[in-house]
Amino acid sequence: MIKAFITNAVVSKGYNGAPALNFSENNGTTTAVQFKIGHRVYDSRVESKHRYINMAVKAFGPICERIVKMKLTEGSYVNIIGRLDEETWEDEGQKRSRFIVIAEDIEYASNGNGKANGTNGANGATPQNGQGAAPAQAAPPSQPPTPAALPQQPQGGQTETPPNFTGYSGFGEENPFFPGS
Repeated sequence: MIKAFITNAVVSKGYNGAPALNFSENNGTTTAVQFKIGHRVYDSRVESKHRYINMAVKAFGPICERIVKMKLTEGSYVNIIGRLDEETWEDEGQKRSRFIVIAEDIEYASNGNGKANGTNGANGATPQNGQGAAPAQAAPPSQPPTPAALPQQPQGGQTETPPNFTGYSGFGEENPFFPGS
């Protein structure tokens, strides 16, 4: 199993006007949810310098009820923990496959602008457990460490070179992070 951690992904629109989330029900209980997510990434190879990575997500069992309570819609920002899997099917005589994420946990994420998405109305706090509960308040910071407890820096503000360090030549000739090495 390959564990997947997806942060700040956007719930994508449904295909050709279909709903963003597809629910499967049995005897009035949601048994499965399927939706797609997208995440914007930098790519210097494309004209706009950005593209989206899209992935299908499926959820089964108790996580489905959680998604129903979260009232996810297209455009919702979420964090997902799950496992990467592959599904295969046959379409017009051709075998097709795709990677999917089987969701094991889901929560709201920020919308990328520092503002919470899916607020619970209390004070703009984001529900962390999908149940509408606000996160616990952090304890006030303790006293800063005394100067004697801090690691000592060598004079001149430079750090020491490890004794077995041979230089940056092992990083390759065309390394953009160490030009001229």
